[in-house]
Amino acid sequence: MRLAGRAAIITGSANGIGRAAAARFAAEGAAVLLADVDGAAGAEAAAAIRASGGRAEFLRTDVTEGPQVRAMVEAAVERFGRLDILFNNAGAGSFVPFDRLEPEVWDQILAVNLRAAYLCCRLALPHLRRSGHGVILNMASQSGLQGQPMNEPYCAAKAGVILLTRSLARENIRVNCLCPGGTDTALLRRFVATSGSADQALTGLGERVPMGRLARPEEIAAAALFLASDDASYVTGVALPVDGGATA
Repeated sequence: MRLAGRAAIITGSANGIGRAAAARFAAEGAAVLLADVDGAAGAEAAAAIRASGGRAEFLRTDVTEGPQVRAMVEAAVERFGRLDILFNNAGAGSFVPFDRLEPEVWDQILAVNLRAAYLCCRLALPHLRRSGHGVILNMASQSGLQGQPMNEPYCAAKAGVILLTRSLARENIRVNCLCPGGTDTALLRRFVATSGSADQALTGLGERVPMGRLARPEEIAAAALFLASDDASYVTGVALPVDGGATA
């Protein structure tokens, strides 16, 4: 097992990529604290891992709130006795024409995607250093590598996550980030369904990708596992595209 004896926090893990990563990390031997604002889905995700023989706990957490982030980190250390892996996966976005983008929306998207990563890294760092092989994995995006219309705050936040990752890697902690492209999640399906059939919209998005389809959450989770494991022990400061060639 590639994560045997390790303890991990995964934020935004009630659904989608975060949930897939939590299941994969647990299957590889990690004890996982799932954190999310969606209490019902998060508790169900943790219960599913336990039913499969893994070790998982859930704590409802708003990662934009410093006291809640501190409580999350302390809960992981208290329950598992250590902290080895932090996966900052929580995110949010909104497609809005720039001339109608309100400051409150800008602030919220930056808070969830960038400020939360800062808070989690800062508060988890002492425990990760203490473990002797601590690792941080930040969720960036294809959107942090390319400009996109009507997506300015998300692009800006994810570009910030990439430079946060590269800067922190120079402070003697192993930290990398993932840059997924379009991924078939319930969140994406709800978003595209506003303009018609979700299946048709997702097919259209997938056809724009060189590999001809969108990613599955499990494929992003597999890349996360690599970066979190000792297989990537000499990899740090990397922004890894997992996008089917979209940024090639």
